[in-house]
Amino acid sequence: MTTEMNVLDVIKSRSSPKEFSEAPPAPDALRNALEAAVAAPDHGRLHPWRFILIEGAARKAFGDVLVEALRRRKPDASDGELAREAAKPLRSPVVIAVAAKLVQRPGVPEIEQILAVGAAVQNLSLALHAQGYATAWKTGEPAYDPMVKVALGLQSGDAIVGFIYVGTPVSAMPVRPRSSSDDVVSVWSGPVRPGIDASVAAVANT
Repeated sequence: MTTEMNVLDVIKSRSSPKEFSEAPPAPDALRNALEAAVAAPDHGRLHPWRFILIEGAARKAFGDVLVEALRRRKPDASDGELAREAAKPLRSPVVIAVAAKLVQRPGVPEIEQILAVGAAVQNLSLALHAQGYATAWKTGEPAYDPMVKVALGLQSGDAIVGFIYVGTPVSAMPVRPRSSSDDVVSVWSGPVRPGIDASVAAVANT
């Protein structure tokens, strides 16, 4: 499934679907999107991103991991809560766990490595949207659970940036309301006064 869209149209029209069909994305489309993902800005050329594809029967196995992790976090979890956790990976035909492999590198703090992976996720989502597919970026407690990291083959110091649900939307996706750039953009013309000298001194002394 492919469509032709201007890059600005792709960015402005992307949204997350409420429901996916069982049809997975074409292998070439998924590969194209992953190639776009690794073209993201990358300070220090560290290539911090890792993409773990969870497909087919592996989704149920990952659901079992989520259930066990929830049991450890919340021993009194109800049967309904456990069932909902088990079903999460089955929401779409493909789930991509995206992680940042964090390293100590002078001049490249960990936050910049995580931001690079976030940019890769954005590229991935836009590339799939441009090819007629859809994504939903999810996190929640499993993204920060050490047991889930171990199950995915990650190290304790790695950061799960999100679980990207990938597939074909069941119905047309309405574009959600956007804020206007006018609400968040200002033009800086110099230090804000009065009191700037005192503020600078206070920050410098902390």
